[in-house]
Amino acid sequence: MKKHPFKIYPNTPPPLAFAVSRRVRFEEVDSLGIVWHGRYPSYFEDVREALGDKFGIGYLDFFREKVAAPLRQLHFDYLKPLRLRENFTIKAQLHWSEAARLNLTYEIINEQGELTTSGYSIQMMVEPREQTVLMVPPPFFQAFLKRWQEQKFAG
Repeated sequence: MKKHPFKIYPNTPPPLAFAVSRRVRFEEVDSLGIVWHGRYPSYFEDVREALGDKFGIGYLDFFREKVAAPLRQLHFDYLKPLRLRENFTIKAQLHWSEAARLNLTYEIINEQGELTTSGYSIQMMVEPREQTVLMVPPPFFQAFLKRWQEQKFAG
């Protein structure tokens, strides 16, 4: 990413970070042995799901609270290809927002330590039956924001 996609406000908690490691599988590559571009959303999703589970804002938490968080934007910058059987790490950072949304940035690093892909996603919180956008975070997410602000996370 050339420019950071989210406004950084002073006096807000630092981003929450998480990383997962993977290996490129045969089913993920094209005939040239490089990862097909359509696989990258699932790579970002792997780390987003792991980050959510770690900090108590995973899919099951949203489901239990009757809140959905569909994607509004998903952006990729492809810098270097990943190849069959290559090990890589997917990193995510959740950036502070007091709005009912999830702002994440991503990086994919190959086994040589090179940045291969970067990007970001924005998810808006909605009431799932009526699909109405929530104007403020729901109570369970407000509690998460308070824990984040106080840096109180289990594990």
